[in-house]
Amino acid sequence: MSVAWPLFHAHLPILPILLPLLAGLLMLFPPLSKALTAQRLLGLVSILLQGLLALLLLLQTADGQLRLYALGQWPAPFGIMLMVDQLGALMLLLTAVLALGALLYACAGSDVQGSFFHPLFQLQLLGINGAFLTGDLFNLFVFFEVLLMASYSLLMHGENRQRTRAALHYVILNLVGSSIFLIALGTLYGTLGTLNMADMAVQVKHLDPALVPLVKAGALMLLIVFALKAALLPLHFWLARTYADASPAVAALFCIMTKVGIYAILRVYSLIFGDQAGPLADLAAVWLWPLALLTLIIGAISALTSSSLRKLNANLIIVSVGTLLAVVALNDRQATAAALVYLIHSTLITAGVFLLAAMIAEQRGRSADHLVAGRPMAQPLLLGVGFVVAALALIGMPPFSGFIGKLMILQATAGLEGKVWLWPCLLLSSLIMLVAMSRAGTTLFWRINGEHRSTSKSGVLQLAGVSVLLLAAPLITFFAADLSQLTSQISEQLYQPQRYIDQVFPMGEKQLGAAAEQLTSSPAAGATP
Repeated sequence: MSVAWPLFHAHLPILPILLPLLAGLLMLFPPLSKALTAQRLLGLVSILLQGLLALLLLLQTADGQLRLYALGQWPAPFGIMLMVDQLGALMLLLTAVLALGALLYACAGSDVQGSFFHPLFQLQLLGINGAFLTGDLFNLFVFFEVLLMASYSLLMHGENRQRTRAALHYVILNLVGSSIFLIALGTLYGTLGTLNMADMAVQVKHLDPALVPLVKAGALMLLIVFALKAALLPLHFWLARTYADASPAVAALFCIMTKVGIYAILRVYSLIFGDQAGPLADLAAVWLWPLALLTLIIGAISALTSSSLRKLNANLIIVSVGTLLAVVALNDRQATAAALVYLIHSTLITAGVFLLAAMIAEQRGRSADHLVAGRPMAQPLLLGVGFVVAALALIGMPPFSGFIGKLMILQATAGLEGKVWLWPCLLLSSLIMLVAMSRAGTTLFWRINGEHRSTSKSGVLQLAGVSVLLLAAPLITFFAADLSQLTSQISEQLYQPQRYIDQVFPMGEKQLGAAAEQLTSSPAAGATP
């Protein structure tokens, strides 16, 4: 025990990547490859352990210090560097909670509608966790590709014509995005000589003025890629159809995908192109601010015209993306802290609504979750309570999480010039969401066509999956003070990029020179971080 604990502690930052990788590989080989029950148990255990690891990392980073992990002990900026701060640990924990709800629902039976669901689910988590842990842009690209490849297959799980068509559009769009990502990386590496984010932040401060246009072009190409992942207008058009056509568990898991894009924007444009970046400072905010507000408005209008609960929910994700990026574009610490609370709320509640919509669809027969009259449901009270909780939370009505998130955003932006535009958009979108959710609820639960009640009842695992996610609505309210304190600390870290750089290079440029000399003389004997 005395030896094992320091070893576990030293390798803790890489375990959220290795754990889903190992679980996914084990599921591909006998005896687990043919044992569905064993795959389900292993998948659930893997996610619970990932949640535990994320919690440990969150506790470890509570002192405000980064936890660095150099693969092969190659020093930064030459080797692969993983880094964990409070933001990364919080996103890992959010992913684990989301995945637990989605997998519980899938274990009720939807996981048998296609092949390799559980291995792909773990590989998807591997890519998402890696994106939150990597300290350099090239490996961010690698983990993006891992999660995208898994998502391509998951999207077609239980294939039908709609899913295949949506998957085809999704694949083509993301292949274009990956190509732009590679061009951006090549441009930035060619001008800055590094893709380590801390080192890039140092190089940008001392950039030759002649290279500024090239670096700016690379940074803006990166913004296009992240905006595509986040579904920022005008790159949002793929989301509603893709998410609405995916199987329920997959759609729920995909709710974290847009947040990966938002996380990447927060990380890259606060650390590398933040206030300290000279002529390249805050270059993303100019584009983010108007586009985010338009995204918010377009998402709300689209929600109002949605023909099914799943499409309505997908459009509400676009509303949340617009809200989050508009607040991020204000470049204010308190506003960013409030946005992080809203991010947690919107991710979990919209994921819960995807699962709830599938349960409603199963009990309404041919009407599914379309906003038309349908046959009576077998569990109208149970599903109705879930719908009301989710609707009130999404709209932002007290006492649920959406109210806390939106109230914190309004308070944090009260002294900022941007409130003149943000407040009307946010409040108007809430009003539109109220109308849209009221219309959906009255149609689904009160407009009855036929007398034969459905005999199809939702299973225990389905209810458990939805409950895990929708419980966030009251829990975020109950722990609002603690959560607000945590997100305030994270925001402070984000807006002090020099602290990040100093922890990666505690000896400053001297360490860079020493590392380069050591690399030249003995590559295998790299320094520890």
